Amino acid sequence: MTSADTALSVLIVDDDKSMRASLVDLLEAAGWRTEALPRATQVADLLPRLQPDVILSDVRMPGMSGLELLATLDRGSAPPMVLISAHGDIPMAVEAIQNGAYSFVEKPYDPRRLLSILRHAAEQHRMAKGTERLKERLARLSGLDRVLLGRTPEIAAIRADVLDFADTDASVLLQGETGTGKEVVARALHDLGPRADAPFLALNCAAIAEASFETEMFGVKGEATGKLVAANGGTLFLDEIAACPPAIQAKLLRVIEEKELTPLGSTTPVKLDLRIVAASNEEAEQAVREGRLRQDLLFRLNTVVLSLPPLRARRDDISLLFTHFLGQYAQVYEVALPDLSHDDMAALLAHDWPGNVRELRNAAERRVLAARRGGGSVADAIRADQAPEDVPDTLREAVAVFERELIGKAIRAHEGRMDAVAEALGIGRRTLNEKIVKLGLDKDALL
Repeated sequence: MTSADTALSVLIVDDDKSMRASLVDLLEAAGWRTEALPRATQVADLLPRLQPDVILSDVRMPGMSGLELLATLDRGSAPPMVLISAHGDIPMAVEAIQNGAYSFVEKPYDPRRLLSILRHAAEQHRMAKGTERLKERLARLSGLDRVLLGRTPEIAAIRADVLDFADTDASVLLQGETGTGKEVVARALHDLGPRADAPFLALNCAAIAEASFETEMFGVKGEATGKLVAANGGTLFLDEIAACPPAIQAKLLRVIEEKELTPLGSTTPVKLDLRIVAASNEEAEQAVREGRLRQDLLFRLNTVVLSLPPLRARRDDISLLFTHFLGQYAQVYEVALPDLSHDDMAALLAHDWPGNVRELRNAAERRVLAARRGGGSVADAIRADQAPEDVPDTLREAVAVFERELIGKAIRAHEGRMDAVAEALGIGRRTLNEKIVKLGLDKDALL
């Protein structure tokens, strides 16, 4: 007998109460998980939640017959359907199979034959779903390669961890220096998981004001929906958790533990379903020892701990990342991709990159801006305190450069969601489209 979490499942549809009970007894004795309904009309509403491996349905039932139910199912995604009837004949069986039924069984049925048919149908369905999940996983891995760039074992291990934990609801604590990509990883965990269609809410804990916390996060009855409620069903990203004020830590802990909150002015709590991903640019245990982070809050956040390597620990990725960012900014600023000389490569590898990937990206942008004037070097671009070399000759060109940069950053920040980009820029969607065409921006190259 299979274990409870891997047992095959069947949805039984039969208007005969005694027959339903008999089928349930038979299947449960054989180790199946069962759900039983008296009407086929109930299947559509319950199928997404039940997700059975196979459907066993009578043919003749009030309201909707088994054949009519079969016609409503999506052959591409619905589980296989086995029809059973005391009124079967060859033409009916042929019609059922032609319309997509897995098999047709006549009453009175042979229990061993029925179990064998159902098991084969269910196992084939599971194999098909497994194949689809594998295809999705491979596709997601390809996409993840474009988000978490790098070939070194350190970054490959992070990609593997993201794929492993994206499908779970386990809380994740990301630890790493500033600029190592903690929010990128948090968004990847969200985007590759089952909550991808729900909101991703990022909170900078160091910037949360205690006085307005409950108003902003919990909302006010009849006036405003709190951010936590608006993000319900999605992912809550708590950035710089160790810098969160103690009073706010207590309130966050209560929300996480109770999985509910009560808007100001209300007496009715709102249930919350949020995945928690937190981040810290220091060792969380050290912050606990110093009294800056509650230990009970840490215990709620560190089910999984991922440590992001600093850029200096994966130097073989530096040239790859820098070339990638150069290409992005060359598209944004409409210049030829600058060549990298031996001196440029030496400067890249000699620098310790205390700002990590974020500093590398900024250096690449400065290098491209300098290339617009026909000069510059990587060594110059690394020096963040240098004066800007690229000053457009005309006001119109300066405005175009500014608009390209601003629109490009907004597209990246909102991951290509153009309605959100337009709203963030304070312009209409049509105006945004016109500017993208006029400025020659390539949205795909920016993402």
